[in-house]
Amino acid sequence: MSTGTIERFETARMLCERAQFDQAPDHLRLLLDSRVSATLWPRRSSPTEAEILDGLAAKVDHWDRHGFGMWLLRDRQTGEMVGRGGLQHTYTSGLNDVEAGWAIVPERWGQGLATELAHACVDVGFEQLDLLEIIAFTQPENVASRRVMEKAGFEYERDIIHAGLPHVLYRRRRRP
Repeated sequence: MSTGTIERFETARMLCERAQFDQAPDHLRLLLDSRVSATLWPRRSSPTEAEILDGLAAKVDHWDRHGFGMWLLRDRQTGEMVGRGGLQHTYTSGLNDVEAGWAIVPERWGQGLATELAHACVDVGFEQLDLLEIIAFTQPENVASRRVMEKAGFEYERDIIHAGLPHVLYRRRRRP
């Protein structure tokens, strides 16, 4: 992670900006893409525009309540939106945790942006938020996301059910 604040900072290739409601068109473009929603959406049906906007409102509220949350990701060179991700409180598998999550536009899959963001999430979580551990989870067949978790130092913990669907839970603990 390079210079900035938790609300706006740069990685090697991305500008990460606090999620805000005026970014709705970018969030809609990303999350209405069926290739993206297939890995993120907790139901088999695709999300509606209203559901995505409700979700964005919840992300903005999370920032207001907790002082951290999801970022909109932009390419540092072009300013083009390349994804969304960050840290958020989550309740899964009977526990309250802080989750690292990411979603990259399909046109940029396979370029290492999710891994770059996952590392930034770990840095922010451990160095700035003083978290002791961070979780990440995905559906078992999402091999790409599982690989990102492993590259960022997360370790497989167990299979869980989240939102009524099978998922795999990974955890990363802060090293002393």
